[in-house]
Formats: sequence, C-alpha cells, structure tokens
Amino acid sequence: MEKLTVVKVGGKVVEEEHQLTRLLADFAGMEGYSILVHGGGRLATQLAAALGVESRMVEGRRVTDAEMLKIVTMVYAGWINKTIVARLQALGINAIGLTGVDMNVIRSEKRPAETVDYGFVGDVKQVNADALSLLLQHGMVPVLSPLTHDKQGHLLNTNADTIAGETAKALAGKFDVTLIYCFEKSGVLMDEADGRSVIAAMDRSLFRQYREQGIITGGMIPKLENAFQAIDAGVSRVIITGASDIRKNRGTLIRK
Repeated sequence: MEKLTVVKVGGKVVEEEHQLTRLLADFAGMEGYSILVHGGGRLATQLAAALGVESRMVEGRRVTDAEMLKIVTMVYAGWINKTIVARLQALGINAIGLTGVDMNVIRSEKRPAETVDYGFVGDVKQVNADALSLLLQHGMVPVLSPLTHDKQGHLLNTNADTIAGETAKALAGKFDVTLIYCFEKSGVLMDEADGRSVIAAMDRSLFRQYREQGIITGGMIPKLENAFQAIDAGVSRVIITGASDIRKNRGTLIRK
C-alpha cells in the first residue's frame, strides 16, 4: 500500500508565525501522499470576542449557535484555510483548500441536544474517500477546514480532531495511513507545566486512569478518543506530537 500521512494542526501553531512556517516546511517535505487538517479555535474565539459574541466550551468542544457558526466559517474556511493554502503553494505544494461541503467530502448530522445542546455542531457520518483519493492521485494536497454539512443545506461546525480521525479511518482501506496530531506541546504530558513530561505511549486503560486522575483534561480528551477510534478502524499509526516534530519519531504513540 502507498503511504498517506494525515496531519492535524491546531492550537497556537496556526497563530504563531514561526511555528506555522516550520510546520508547513516540514509538511511540504514529507514523503508520500499527505492531507493537512487545521483547526483555529483560538482565532475564532478572539474574533467572537471582538464582535461581542460569547464563546462557550464544554469538555473541549465548542457550542455553536447561529452567530458563532458565521464566525467559525469566516475564520476556518476563510482566513486560516486560504492562508495555509497560499503558503503551501509558495513551497511548491499544489494544495487545495476544502471544507466538508466541497465535493461532498464530509457529511455530518447535527448533534442531538441531550445533556448539552451544542447547536450547529456536526457528528461525522461519511467521508468521501474516493473523492479525496482522486485528488491525491492527481497530485493535489487537500487542506481541510473543520466545517461539514448535512446535505440539506446546513453548515455544521465539526471538531478538527474528529475530521482528521474520520478522514484517516476512511482512507485506511486505500493507503497505509499515519495520523499525526500536532500542536504546541511535545505530546501528551503528565504535567502541563513541564513540557518534557511526555507520555511516550498510551493505551485505553492508561487513558481512562489519567482522565480520572485529572491528568488528561479539556481538548486532549476528544483528541485521544479520536486517536483510539482511528487505531481500531485500521489506521496504522497515531502520534500526538509537537508541530516541530512531525518528521521525527517523537511524541506520544497511541496503541491498542
């Protein structure tokens, strides 16, 4: 099988020039096929505050009302996506910026309002692996922003880690897939205050233990949940690492 690397970048990386520059240079130098998935929640929060729109998070996931949906669409599909595409083009990578709406790449369903009403948030139901594979085989590098649709005319904000995980899972039948979650930390940390306290490897039992102990909290919870689901679905490797280490054997390896 041909190799495919799905890289998800988020957090402070997309905000900080030097980190983004290094990340994109490393990404451009990767061997085999590649897909880049980006977040941008911090920038969305900043714009929302400037516009007087309240941001609300529950366990690392954004509650998205109608006004917040407009903001995340502007930030994710607009400024961040097209900036990354332009930077990759400058590095000789024929990148194409997409949301889940484009080419019907990712269809979701609005998350039902149960204990928490997340608003216009989508849970991924289908990834169009054939469409993405076609783009890859024609020399294009998809850059995916975390917006999907329900095929009934509605945009849905969708967790970028989930986008990356579901994309990797969908393509695992066609490629030997490595999924890399990269952000501003060096991996999953035992102590958030100590950047060197990287947990080298993690399985589900250790994840449950660290979550109960409060070592793993916030946005790292859905990130790890997505990682384990990807491994179970046939993705060869999942690595959580720093943005400067995507081409190195560093970070936290997720295993069964």
